[in-house]
Amino acid sequence: MFNSRRQFLKLSAAALAFSALAGACSSKAKQLILQLSGAKHVLGHRLWAKNFPKPSQDLKTEILIVGGGITGLTAARALTKIGKTDFLLCELENQVGGNSRNGENKHSKFPLGAHYLPLPNKDDKPLIAFLQEAGIVRDIQADGTLIFDETQLVFDPEERLFIKNNWQDGIIPKYGISPDDQRQIDRFLQEMESFRRQKNDDTYSFAIPITKVKWTPELRAIDQQTMKQWCLANEFTSDPLLEYIDYCCRDDFGLGIDFVSAYAGIHYFAARKFDQGNEQADTVLTWPEGNARLKNHLLKYAANKTLTSQLVYDIKTTEIGVEALVFDEKANQSKRILAQKVLVCTPQYVNKYLFEKQRQLSTHFNYAPWLVAAITLRDFSDNFENALSWDNVIHGGVGLGYINNRHQELQQQTGKDVISYYRAFSKADLAKARKSLYQKSADFWKSEIINDLKIAHPNIESFIEEIEIYRWGHGMISPTPGFLSGNALREAAKPIDNKIFFAHTDLSGISIFEEAFHQGIHVVENIYGTSVDS
Repeated sequence: MFNSRRQFLKLSAAALAFSALAGACSSKAKQLILQLSGAKHVLGHRLWAKNFPKPSQDLKTEILIVGGGITGLTAARALTKIGKTDFLLCELENQVGGNSRNGENKHSKFPLGAHYLPLPNKDDKPLIAFLQEAGIVRDIQADGTLIFDETQLVFDPEERLFIKNNWQDGIIPKYGISPDDQRQIDRFLQEMESFRRQKNDDTYSFAIPITKVKWTPELRAIDQQTMKQWCLANEFTSDPLLEYIDYCCRDDFGLGIDFVSAYAGIHYFAARKFDQGNEQADTVLTWPEGNARLKNHLLKYAANKTLTSQLVYDIKTTEIGVEALVFDEKANQSKRILAQKVLVCTPQYVNKYLFEKQRQLSTHFNYAPWLVAAITLRDFSDNFENALSWDNVIHGGVGLGYINNRHQELQQQTGKDVISYYRAFSKADLAKARKSLYQKSADFWKSEIINDLKIAHPNIESFIEEIEIYRWGHGMISPTPGFLSGNALREAAKPIDNKIFFAHTDLSGISIFEEAFHQGIHVVENIYGTSVDS
């Protein structure tokens, strides 16, 4: 979730009955600890008024990176690789990583957003080089076969789906569905496989990074409709199938099939092209802290050059470079940073308060709100027939299910379980949904989370000791019809006076690790005209 499972090729049939084990925990859990937190939206909102103290300090650097998400950190790595080490990175939050940050309690680390990385496409040499550098890819054989550190590949059991009061292996519905449902599912998967192989002038029609795509009239037509419209036009009407596709779209884009572009929906299934035998076709890389593991590998390039809790509230070009005004939240004072070039790695809902040209363009960018909850469970009894999987999805749930954060532990597990629950707010009015996310109380969201989980675990409230709820008002870019093939992306990415440059997953239109990674590399390569991983 925030990055989603793509196990649409794995169709092993196994249905396991669920037993609630009523009476296993007759007494209520001790007083539940409830915490509500989130990104610094209050400080960020001060960009509206810009009521900051006058700068009391000047700093100089060759390059200023604004934004410490995966794109900003990758840009820091790319600069280092080409010998440009005179840079500073400013980040609004108290830790870098964007939606790849993590939390931790005494029982486990847990992701606050993105929690896994699919295996890379074989032609993605920069990403493979990074994974090898990080010790995730152990070796590359002469034929190009990648050898991964097996402890970082997701362990079995990987995924399960709760449907019709039973758990089944895998997240594609197969328990209790009709023959027609199965025929439509099989036909849909065949159609997605065809799209996965589709090329235009030796370029894949659905590619990562998306900048490789050549937008033909056919692809533009697909992008102009919603995924629901495309499904119905192609006679995919099965309710279990549509529910599955809707889950996948909400999982990767925050918006479901009623709102997300059909191109984006197909991209979910067709852009991954890891072909290294059936055994690894559906495998992903994952860690207890989620993609914070990848963030930490990148952070070493900017560890001593990063300023956190810093809000950049004004950027303008000068005759000799760029001047940025920055508010230091901890010191409650402002500083002026003078740079030759600035790499702006922040989303458009921030950039619209920094640059006039971005203000109108930002109206084309939509962001789905998200809620993530880390839940600590004591003596949790799932059922006696099958253990917790890594990814646990509830068919028909308002959320996206939950992951087991301790799934990758090698030693025998003792103590508490810690799971992460995810929910994206797929609404026609995203501003209203965002307002509701922040206005509703912690108790309200606690009830919402527990009621959703009770579909599969009626007694789960008896096992809960602690819930930490994290709110993402602008969780990710959500590609609505016409956005990916439209002009707003290209216009927003154009530099200003060859001194201010833009990079972010916003500018690819799809919020996945690979896109953020390539955005950081491409902006550096475009500025300096040299290859980073050559």
